[in-house]
Amino acid sequence: MTTPRRAVLASLVPEGDPALLELEALLGNLGYEVAGTVFQKRAAPDPSGFLGQGKAEEIRLFAQAQGARILVVEGELSPTQRRILGERTKLEVWDRPYVIMKIFEARAVTAEAKWQVQLAAYRYEIPFLKGLGRQMSRPGGGIGTRGPGETEFERHRRKIERRIGAIEEKLREVRRRRKERRERRRKEGRRSVALVGYTNSGKTTLLRRLSGDPKVQGADRLFATLDTTSRSVLLPSGQRVLFTDTVGFIRRLPPQLVAAFRATLEETRDADLILVVLDGADPQVEAHYEVVLETLEALEAAQVPRVVLLNKADLSAAEASEDCLSLLRARGERIVSGSASTGEGLEALLEAVENRLDEPRGGPPEPGGEEGGIPACSPA
Repeated sequence: MTTPRRAVLASLVPEGDPALLELEALLGNLGYEVAGTVFQKRAAPDPSGFLGQGKAEEIRLFAQAQGARILVVEGELSPTQRRILGERTKLEVWDRPYVIMKIFEARAVTAEAKWQVQLAAYRYEIPFLKGLGRQMSRPGGGIGTRGPGETEFERHRRKIERRIGAIEEKLREVRRRRKERRERRRKEGRRSVALVGYTNSGKTTLLRRLSGDPKVQGADRLFATLDTTSRSVLLPSGQRVLFTDTVGFIRRLPPQLVAAFRATLEETRDADLILVVLDGADPQVEAHYEVVLETLEALEAAQVPRVVLLNKADLSAAEASEDCLSLLRARGERIVSGSASTGEGLEALLEAVENRLDEPRGGPPEPGGEEGGIPACSPA
């Protein structure tokens, strides 16, 4: 019987915080069992080791007793913090961005997705090179180096930068071809809809249902889709529109990944309409909605017209769904409740998509509701 890989979590956020629960789910998707979580209450991370020295020693002893070899921090570590925390706990140390990178690495199937993940990983790695120890400070010489005074760090950094340059060139070609295809579609009068949403909200299942193509396969796991998948969908009027599934969003998606997946995410910015898919059965649905809006802003896609699907209506309580519909409409959204799994409400969704496409293109929805914000949705 295989012994499960075990990890210890460390957090400055309180127990039960959504970000911490999400990190546990990410680790589960990587095949790691969480042996336990160690909390430290402090106003800000320790500048040197993120956690205090006493708490680091507590983690070392706990991990030793639990047979855990990895410490995962809910947060983002500087190179110094990661090095010192590793020295104090005698564990391999990961932070939240690194865990997300590992998920992307595990999910990458096509050459393009693998290039994008490699590019993000190289960009993430460079700041940490100086913390790799004495082996990175030994001078060396030889053919192809800049002389006997060049350090191992400098050689390794130049090697990574060359790889980054090669991958960026490949992705520039991908972006060029995608741009040509978009321009060709525009000239032909074909319109496009980009599916966006929090990871595991049901976007791929929706695309399979709307297109009727059984080859479009999703999965009940985080970041099941990293590549763009496009299919033609028939609207109620008889016109066909191209629907494109994109990579899912998540809290604090590492900027290296956003930059690396630029070629993929540009499909969102250049679409005629954005279809936001929300998991209506998730208690954090409104928080996920906010993350989607923030990510669209970062992608310069906030001005693209949009329709929202409150998905998984078959799994959420009717009263909670109505609350969410009312609250999101108060934010100015065009929203439909339905289920990609059962097909419920999807005719109304396609009508909403067609009506929105036929409207003159304007700015984003104007927020509504009472001054000071609106209460959160709380699906059962």
